[in-house]
This record gives sequence, C-alpha cells and structure tokens, in this order.
Amino acid sequence: MPGQKRLKTAKHDKSFSTVNYEDAINGGGEGANSVSNAAADPDDLRGDLRGEPRGELRGDLRGDLRGDLRGEPRGDLRFPARRAPLLTTVPELDATVICCRACPRLVEWREETGRVKRKAFREWDYWARPVPGFGPSDAALAVIGLAPAAHGGNRTGRIFTGDPSGDVLYAALHAIGLASQPGSSHRGDGLTLHGVRITVPVHCAPPQNRPTTAERDTCRPWLARELQLLRPSLRAVVVLGGFAWQALMPVLSAAGWQLPRPRPAFGHGTEMRLAAGEEGRRELYVLGCYHPSQRNVSTKTVTPAMIRDILRRGAGLAGLL
Repeated sequence: MPGQKRLKTAKHDKSFSTVNYEDAINGGGEGANSVSNAAADPDDLRGDLRGEPRGELRGDLRGDLRGDLRGEPRGDLRFPARRAPLLTTVPELDATVICCRACPRLVEWREETGRVKRKAFREWDYWARPVPGFGPSDAALAVIGLAPAAHGGNRTGRIFTGDPSGDVLYAALHAIGLASQPGSSHRGDGLTLHGVRITVPVHCAPPQNRPTTAERDTCRPWLARELQLLRPSLRAVVVLGGFAWQALMPVLSAAGWQLPRPRPAFGHGTEMRLAAGEEGRRELYVLGCYHPSQRNVSTKTVTPAMIRDILRRGAGLAGLL
C-alpha cells in the first residue's frame, strides 16, 4: 500500500521527522501522485485544511505559525488559553490548533507513534501533530468525539479518518445524507460533509486513548472558541461518549448557553435543550450517543443503526433533514 511521499526541506526538525511539511499543507495523502516541491506558506494552510479558498492569516498569527509549523518547541500550557480567544474564524482556529505543543506527554506520544509505526502503515509519513476539526465553518450540527486515534487521525491528519470508529461514523453520516461518501481513508480522498462539523475536546492522540483531566482542561479553550465561532449557525450537538459529555458541559456554559440544573448524566439517547442565554440567540439541543469505538461496536454496546438514529435525530433538530 503506497504511503505519503517524504520530501526534504531546508529545515528539518527531528521532533517532526514523521511529518511531511509540504504534503501536510497541500492535502496529500495515500494515493497522492505528486507533491509540490515549493515551500509551503502557512498563510495558505487554513484554506488547504478545509478545502476553502486561500487567504491571509492575520499578521499577529503569521509569525507564530511560521515558527511552530517547523517544529519549534512551545511547551507552554497557557498557549491555548492565550491564543484561542484571538482567533476570529474557524479556518484560522484549525491552522493554529495544529501548532500546539502545550502538553508534553501528548506531544511525545503522538510523535513517537509516528516514528514507531504499525507494520500495516510502515510506508506512511504520519501527521503526528494535533488534528483539527473537520467540516464546514457554518455547520448546523456538531459531532464531538474524544481524541484522534494513534494510528487513525494521528496518522492521516483528519479526525475519525483511517480507523474503525471512523468507518462506522462516516457510514452513518452518509446514510442520512450528511457525508459525500461512506468511508474515510486519508486526506484528499474526496470526502466532504454537509451541514455537520466533527471535532474533539482533545486534539492530540493520547496513550491508551485516555487523556488526563489536566490535558482535557489545557485543550478546552480550542473547543470553547470553536463552538463560539460556530454559534451563529449551530443548532444541535451529538456527543460521542461520556468523556466528551463531561468535557463539553463547561464549554457550553462558557460559550453562552444556559445549562439545565441538575445537569443530565450522559447516556445513549439523553437529550437536553439549552436556552440561548442571550437575546437574539437560538437554543441548542445536545444529544448523547455511545462512542462508535471498535470495542463498543464489537460488543454491540452500540450498533450502526443506533448511531444512525441519534445522528438523524440531531440532524432533524438542526434543520438539516
């Protein structure tokens, strides 16, 4: 199975030895026939990640991105909290998230996983950095998972892409008309989402798929800002799993929605309606759904039909069906 081609750059940081800079920027992936040898400009990154027209990032971000995308260490736990509130568009948020090196354990794990690869993926150049959300910046429905899989999103650079849980999720979204195809194998595979955006409370692959509470809290500003930027169009959220449910509650409050008291516990099919909190804003529906992990599906804790039903309900509440 062909992997992503590795190109040499003038400056190559060993901590990103598994990441092909030009390929990552230009959307290459498995099956890519060629990759531009031209030096990629971080100003173009936000459009390339989302498939949107290229444009310029604001000047105060450009300098940081030029350094961070070349693997310069940041290691500042305050980086998400300081940077996220300054971002004014979802593409800008995506371009900044991938620069984050705030959590040392996650940085070490995501990059080590990209160096010590599974045999099946030995020809791949792993993404091995934070994985941004995926989907339009005016989505009416959000789907919130847990974190990238070590050999899924951490390999491919797109959330829920290249792993069994993504196979189930995208098949369900395709079945109800919200995804252009039923599978997702790599960036550049042609997949587009309609009216739905997928994101996570932790953007780096964690060991054993278990982020710590400290890592969750450090990453929280990215999700909070993402929902704030989505708020004009967002009508419903489907939450995959208890971890995401717990992570989301303070984020919703910070984004301006009023949480009910007592707060409902997570459960498959749990549904709550949040008041807008501000005049002129719309209410938000939040639905719980078991995570489509390989373990949950194999034990029939959740089935593809159960996931389709929750997504269909969420899409209906969001006005997409």
